[in-house]
Amino acid sequence: MLPNTGKLAGCTLFITGASRGIGKAIALKAAKDGANIVVAAKTAEPHPKLPGTIYTAAAEIEAAGGKALPCIVNVREEQQIINAVEKAVKTFGGIDILVNNASAISLTGTLETETKKVNLMMDVNVRGTYLTSKTCLPYLRKSKNPHILNLSPPMNMNPMWFKNHCAYTISKYGMSMCVLGMAEEFRGEVAVNALWPKTAIHTAAMDMLGGSGIEKQCRKTDILADAAYCILTKPKSFTGNFIIDEVLLREEGVKDFDVYAIAPGHPLMPDFFLDAEIDMTATKPESHGASQTFKEEKKSSESSTAPASGPVAETFRVIQGAISKEFVRSTQGVFQFELSGEEGGTWYIDLKTNDGSAGFGKPPVTADVVMSMSSGDFVKMFTGKLKPTMAFMSGKLKIKGNMALAIKLEKMLTQFNSKL
Repeated sequence: MLPNTGKLAGCTLFITGASRGIGKAIALKAAKDGANIVVAAKTAEPHPKLPGTIYTAAAEIEAAGGKALPCIVNVREEQQIINAVEKAVKTFGGIDILVNNASAISLTGTLETETKKVNLMMDVNVRGTYLTSKTCLPYLRKSKNPHILNLSPPMNMNPMWFKNHCAYTISKYGMSMCVLGMAEEFRGEVAVNALWPKTAIHTAAMDMLGGSGIEKQCRKTDILADAAYCILTKPKSFTGNFIIDEVLLREEGVKDFDVYAIAPGHPLMPDFFLDAEIDMTATKPESHGASQTFKEEKKSSESSTAPASGPVAETFRVIQGAISKEFVRSTQGVFQFELSGEEGGTWYIDLKTNDGSAGFGKPPVTADVVMSMSSGDFVKMFTGKLKPTMAFMSGKLKIKGNMALAIKLEKMLTQFNSKL
């Protein structure tokens, strides 16, 4: 862990989305120095599924040694931002640091993303970040060492980061574009940087996306708190950077990263938008182009007879033998697999009707979940060499339909793996 230096004592931080998760972790780290924290978040009443409110976060900040000002702020509402900023200045005398942490996510394809979800992501991620920065900047410019820090990724134009969740990617890159533009616009006056995790971070949002057990593949929010603290204590000349938490902390001399792991020694899931951290050995260089993908899809759609042998056929034989009434009763889902490459075609696992079944072709009833991937990755997934969550996040697996059932598949695989 990175020790505190006391450099943020007396500084005022305006943090959006600070009632829980990463925002609260950054607030608590600064509070240990005796900083003033504006908890700018929308949760005033307890949420049925998510822990924490602006008031419980404020209590934790005070207990850690800081001063807290809880403010009800939905960053979609400009007047709420303005009111909170004015209240912060009146209470603490100014604003030294803005952390744009509030974010909305929907990992859905273009046709599956409802307009209200598109609006939410654009309003919170892009517009909210822009308006909060705009409102704070006049006060930041008066500070001795002002910083804006956006929790957003380095912009990576690899199409795989767009194809599965185009709207979400655009919205997060919108936050990163604010860094690019504002860092230049206010160079010499206000530092503007972006921070992004190398691996998945365990938050309530991650639990909702990945289901139970996902936390073992994640790090604690502490790693981002330490990285943010390191950035915010640098001079304002440190600006326009897209920083990855682990890379920065290694440069700062941190050697033990097990302290940040939820389950030390367990493989970690790489975060979105970071190509270098993904095992691309099975992906040919030309597969980013349309022609290769089209050829593979065409080959799979033309295949109408079940392959007699091969890893995929063998996997389905084992699955068929492993299906039990208990599996069917507890799962209640039908999975369809659209596989490309060798042994390509449509395969299915029916864990809903009668005693269940698995094999080549379309399922006997309409599928609840349709998964598209290469046959090679399918075999890796069913033999435990590739986690479904990892496959999905890295673009190797495309999912349509019931996401809750898709998450159930990961649990089911652990039971199948011993037989494969």
